Amino acid sequence: MTQQPSLETERFLLRPLTPDDAATVAQLAGSREIAHTTISIPHPCSEEQARAWIAAHSGHSAAGNEMVFGVVLKEDAHLIGTVGLRDVNLEHSQAELGFWIGVPFWGRGYATEAARHVIRYAFEQMKLNRVYAHHMVRNPASGQVLEKLGMLREGLLRQRVRKWGVFEDVVLMAILHEDWTQMSAKAG
Repeated sequence: MTQQPSLETERFLLRPLTPDDAATVAQLAGSREIAHTTISIPHPCSEEQARAWIAAHSGHSAAGNEMVFGVVLKEDAHLIGTVGLRDVNLEHSQAELGFWIGVPFWGRGYATEAARHVIRYAFEQMKLNRVYAHHMVRNPASGQVLEKLGMLREGLLRQRVRKWGVFEDVVLMAILHEDWTQMSAKAG
């Protein structure tokens, strides 16, 4: 992979995160509502933790196995969340999709729009065959976003992760390149 690109949607600029984003990431991602349903975001999240998280993702991006985009509103240039691909595996032509949008921006279709564009990039530019995602059973809103993206449920992973001392069941969902092509042709 080459340097991570920036992408543009109707409402967003999807761009690499920078250290200047740390305060906003700490504030938005560290909210209890976000941290409680994601695997590795702490609550509260300090600016130093956010800066370290951004640096770690930048390193993975440089290695070619991950890319995290800041979701930035075009209208006012505010960072409202992230969307990205991790565990990029070119041998098996797949990657895992992940996203979070800050609580004040929920309910506006932002996660769906941003993630749809990253999936398009995965299939059309990276030439991947499969994009998959996980969501905790107790977070059906994320599952609804994944369904809107055309992902199909592939299974239930019982007690797959431990969050704050509790083992959580996780749903595995995925979309294949051929599914994306058919869906795009219908929307066409």
